[in-house]
Order: sequence, then structure tokens, then C-alpha cells
Amino acid sequence: MTGGHGFTGSWLARELLARGERVKVLDRPGPRLTDVETARTSGLELHGIGAEVEVVEADLRDPAAVSAALAGTELVFHLGAQTIVSRARESPRETFEVNVLGTWNVLEACREREVARLVCASSDKAYGASEELPYREDHPLRAVHTYDASKAAADVLARSYWHSYRLPVAVTRFANVYGGGDLNFTRLIPEAVSALLDGRPPVIRSDGAPERDYLYVEDAVGAYLDVAAALDDGGAGEAFNAGSGQAHSVARVLALLAEVSGTKIEPDIRGSGGPEGEIDRQCVDSTKLREATGWRPRVELHDGLARTLEWYREHPAVRAPAA
Repeated sequence: MTGGHGFTGSWLARELLARGERVKVLDRPGPRLTDVETARTSGLELHGIGAEVEVVEADLRDPAAVSAALAGTELVFHLGAQTIVSRARESPRETFEVNVLGTWNVLEACREREVARLVCASSDKAYGASEELPYREDHPLRAVHTYDASKAAADVLARSYWHSYRLPVAVTRFANVYGGGDLNFTRLIPEAVSALLDGRPPVIRSDGAPERDYLYVEDAVGAYLDVAAALDDGGAGEAFNAGSGQAHSVARVLALLAEVSGTKIEPDIRGSGGPEGEIDRQCVDSTKLREATGWRPRVELHDGLARTLEWYREHPAVRAPAA
């Protein structure tokens, strides 16, 4: 797995271990840093599974290291990426090197090693802005911003390896994944939950109007596993959406958080419209994955926010600092 130290990757690693799988996580050399340049706790350690996985040092931009790390692997989940939209805008070279070149290196290593199955994480951001919602997998990829374009390029590249080389690969285009353990506090939910628990106004980078489709992290894990299973049943070369199919505004999410916590929320609104470089409204249609595997989200947003709130309540040391 690439990206195993991260939010979704560590939840996926935990589930794979629970199923009796041996898990190898690629770890880039040097310190792991957040967007504010502070030491980051590994998601594997947050789940208490750091000692249960094999950690192999390999930078995604180093093809030889990636190939060596994948020796003896049967199934690869490629979740490693530069995922912070604001950083992508500020550092396009790093973003394209990690997200596109890094994906290419994983694909080549899997082809050389004859890996049996590969699942590559794309994103609903690859679709770009559209009036036609929810996105379906046959929707054209119209990304225009740096992060979105990097995910769209990696998406197309990954699927080409099935058509060109018969590498059994599928890509996932998931809605915004949320839940306990997300330490990217530029995202709405971890910042708002941290602020609520610490008794301060959550910092909102928009005017509260942008809308997103939200997917609870355990539902995302189930979708990754089902996409991997679909590779054995005609899913190679395909893209699969996963989400709720509903778009919720920032204001709606804050209202639900106030409801589940029983606390009034007065946000610190610092934006007008949406943040620069981000899409105003998104949601995905998951019909294809449901028909292929039976997958459907089991945790609706109200319950998922309650679970997320409780997780951060139990882990006060990793909540967001005041902005």
C-alpha cells in the first residue's frame, strides 16, 4: 500500500490486518510533514497497528525503490499522493511529480512484477466543475485546476495500463472521505470538529455555500475492497465512483455538527464564494459499483459526524490548533 500512513490508508490497513492479510506500507524517506510543517502522527500509530505492518522506505518518485518495495506483492492499493489542494496550487511541480510520475512508477513496477491486482485512488475532483450532477463514470474528465488535473492525468494513465499492457488495474473516484484520524485540518470536518471540542469558532475558508458529497471512512474502506474484488470479475481498466449521491453545503455540515453535539456553532467565515482553485459543487453516482459488487454506503452523514466527533473527543492530542 502507498499512502498507508495517511487517513484513509491507515483505516484500510487496519481492515486488511483484521482479515488476516499481510500488509506492506511504502514510507517516503525523511520526516512526514503536514501543510503547516509540523510533525505528523502516522495513522498506523493512531490505530495501534504500526508494529503489525511491514514498512518499506521508498519515494514514489524513485522508480527503482518503488519496484524493489513491490517485490512479492499480489495486491496493491495506491493511495499515496499530494492531497492538499492549496499546496497543489502553490507547488505544481511537487504535485505533478508525486501524483502523476509517482503513479506511473507504481504502474510500471506492478507491470514488471506482474502484480495480480492494482487499485489506484483517483478522485471526484478529476471530473472538474459541471452542471451535470451527480457525476457518472462516463462523464468526461474536465479538470482545470492543478490538483484536479494531476488526479485526472493519473486516472487516465492508470486505466491505459489495462488497455495497453493488460495490467489488472481499476481506479476509484470517491467523494470527500471523512472520519476520525483525518489530520488535514484545511478540510472542513476535522477543523470544525476540533474547533467545536475546543470551544472556538471553526475557521471556514469559503462563504459556507460550496457543496460536497461526503463518504464516511469505513464506507470508503469497504469500497476499496470491493473494487479490488471487482478486478476478478471484469473490472479491469474501469473507474468506480463511491459516495452518497447527495451534495451538502458547508453550512449544512455545520448545522448537523451542532445538532449531534448539542452545541451552537458560530463559524469564523474567512471566504467569499469558494476557495480559489476548488470546485463549487460535487457529488457522485455510485450505481456502477453497487451493481458490480453490491456496495452501498452504510453510514449516513448525521451518524458519521457523530462518530467523528466522538473519535476526536477521545484523541485530544491530535486536534487542530487554533488558526
